[in-house]
Amino acid sequence: MRGRSWRPDVTLDGPDHSPLESLLKALVYRLFMIALTVIVAYAVTTDTTASLQIGLVANVIKTGTYYAYERIWDRLTFEGWFRG
Repeated sequence: MRGRSWRPDVTLDGPDHSPLESLLKALVYRLFMIALTVIVAYAVTTDTTASLQIGLVANVIKTGTYYAYERIWDRLTFEGWFRG
């Protein structure tokens, strides 16, 4: 097939942020998300203890997965995806 491929060029490159910066970014974001999750859980359950437990457990798990996601995402480039 001639011409431009339908597949974009995705390459792995070095990170723009240090691992510590990515961790700090993830932790600050998670603090906001903990508060939001607790508020929503309380609106649904009207139980303070359950709301805090839901907010903390869900966000501890999400913090680790976000950090890993951020480190992987920071290494990708998407040349060819957004060309006009």
